[in-house]
Amino acid sequence: MTEVAVLIGTGSIGVAVGRRAAVGRKLLLADFNEQTMADVASRLHGEGYDVTTQQIDIADHGSVASLADAAASLGDVTRVIIAAGVSPVQANTQRVLEVDLAGTAYVLEEFGRVIAPGGSGVVIASMAGHMGDGYPKDVEYALANTPAAELLELAALDPEAVGDSGAAYTLAKRANALRVQAAAVTWGARGARVNCLSPGIISPSGPGRDDRPERRRLCRDDRHLRRATDGHPGRDREHRRVPARPGRRVHHRLGPAHRRRGHRGHARRPARLT
Repeated sequence: MTEVAVLIGTGSIGVAVGRRAAVGRKLLLADFNEQTMADVASRLHGEGYDVTTQQIDIADHGSVASLADAAASLGDVTRVIIAAGVSPVQANTQRVLEVDLAGTAYVLEEFGRVIAPGGSGVVIASMAGHMGDGYPKDVEYALANTPAAELLELAALDPEAVGDSGAAYTLAKRANALRVQAAAVTWGARGARVNCLSPGIISPSGPGRDDRPERRRLCRDDRHLRRATDGHPGRDREHRRVPARPGRRVHHRLGPAHRRRGHRGHARRPARLT
C-alpha cells in the first residue's frame, strides 16, 4: 500500500525535513496560507515528489481531524511533520495559544488515531520552551494530559494570566514537548514513535527567508547567540538531517547556563524519518 508523509506548515524547516521524509512516499502538504502552500507544492513537484495539498487551520480541531482522515484515505500514514506555528511578533497572545499550543495538541491527537505501525512523527518546537524558570508541576501535568479540546479552558491559559505574546510562545513550546511525551504512549500503542525537536535561532535561507527587521536583529543578537552551543544561528537545511538519523542524540541549542537550570540538552531518540 502507498505510504504517506504529511507536512503541516510549509516554512523553511518543515520543507527541509519534508524533503527527506517524503522520499518514496506520497506527500500531503497542509498550510493555512494557500498561496504559500501552492508555491511549495509546485517547487517540490518539479523536484520529482508526488504532492497533494489541503488547506488547514491548525487552530480548528475539525480542520485537523479532516486532514488526518484525508491523509489516511491516501494510504498508510507513516511520517508526520508538525511545523506549523506563529511567532510572537506575528500574533497576539490568544492566537499564539490557539495555533502553537492547542493546534499542535490537535494534530498529535488526531494523527495518533491514524498513524500506521512503524510510523513516526516529529514536532518542531523551540529552544524557547526550555528557557526560564519553568512552570509548576500541576500546570505542566495539565498541559500534558488535558484533552486537546479542553486545553484552552485551563485557567493557566487565560490570556491575561499568560501575559504578552512572548510569554505565550514560551509556554506553548514547553507545552509542545509535554504533549509529545504524553502522546508517545498512544502513538506507541499503534507501533509508532513521536519526538520533539527544539531548534534555537534559525536564519532561514532561500527565496522564502524571513527578512523582517526584528528577525534580522534576533539573528545578530549576541545575548541569544551565547546561549547556542555553537555560537551562531542555525540554518533551516541543517535540520533536515537531524530527524533522519536513528540512534543518534538530538541536541537542543542550549548553552551551559540553561543546563545548569536543569534543562536537558538532548532528546533521547530522534524520529526515524527515512
